[in-house]
Amino acid sequence: MSEEDPDLDAAYALKTPEDSKRLYADWATTYDSGFAQDMSYRLPRMVALVLAEVFQGPGPVLDVGAGTGLVAEAMKLREAPDVDALDISPEMLKVAEGKGLYRNYIVGDLTDRLDLADGTYGAVVSAGTFTHGHVGPEALVELLRVARRGAVFVLSVNAAHFETLGFAATFEALGDRIEGLEMRAVDIYGPGADPAHADDQAQIVIFRKL
Repeated sequence: MSEEDPDLDAAYALKTPEDSKRLYADWATTYDSGFAQDMSYRLPRMVALVLAEVFQGPGPVLDVGAGTGLVAEAMKLREAPDVDALDISPEMLKVAEGKGLYRNYIVGDLTDRLDLADGTYGAVVSAGTFTHGHVGPEALVELLRVARRGAVFVLSVNAAHFETLGFAATFEALGDRIEGLEMRAVDIYGPGADPAHADDQAQIVIFRKL
């Protein structure tokens, strides 16, 4: 990968939604074969496995920051409810659409209000979106809005930023709006990952909307 090509360090350096749109427009066609494969990116599969464990329906499910559809690919190994993809990058969603993974493909910015009705989803899932340079904890309120009462959330949060970016404080502040809060630490990458990030971890955060 050349210095000009998108990579994980470039993703962590993002500052604005416009930065994200530019990076992922460039990265979309090589994301799976380059980053995900080269880094043994296992987080989407781990998140999908946890969702299968804790959510039995009914759907639909909203995949937040769906990208090229890696979470949905893992979900399709089982009988899964209808899943909608939400991402800021139309180019990434186009790759996912080519795989036929989702019911709907929704371009949306989690730092703004989503063009989705209140109480639409029975579950919200996300892998790799709540991290440095991407989306902070302020988006959780908007995701709660579009989820039904009793909806299951399974969200990964980069462990290095869980405290520093305010996720821990936000989950505490949401105490009267959510229940069953649980966190599981997992490795983001598998064998063969770049040594600089081989030990990176995420918290998979699980809860229900009251």
